[in-house]
Amino acid sequence: MSDLEIRPALRDDLPAIVAMLADDPLGAQRESPDDLTPYTTAFDRLAGDPHQHLVVAEREGRVVGTLQLTIIPGLSRRGTTRSIIEGVRIHAEERGGGLGGRLIEWAIEESRRQDCGLVQLTSDVTRTDAHRFYERLGFEPSHIGFKLSL
Repeated sequence: MSDLEIRPALRDDLPAIVAMLADDPLGAQRESPDDLTPYTTAFDRLAGDPHQHLVVAEREGRVVGTLQLTIIPGLSRRGTTRSIIEGVRIHAEERGGGLGGRLIEWAIEESRRQDCGLVQLTSDVTRTDAHRFYERLGFEPSHIGFKLSL
């Protein structure tokens, strides 16, 4: 995978990122790749926040993966800073080749660089393949998550 570059996402990457977000049964229900307006607004907010790291994996000029890493300073756990990994997506043609692991490794190393003491993520209960993937990488299922739509 030496031809792979993990880099900060650019606004021009949005169509590829949103297409990957929409390319599964859950994403197909909640994403709108035909209207990039809300994604552009969100991208601008992310780009202006130093605690947000939206990255893409690029191979031969083509965006083939993405994730968002959020750094959260906190008081709990003796003032531990933690990171949250969100929106991990791999292009359908690239799945199963180790790219997801490379992106997660990048996120873990960046979390260390940012002095985080904990990396966490959530995964929809229906994504059983993703759960096995994260467990293989050393993540432990430790909490029950709750959401409230506003």
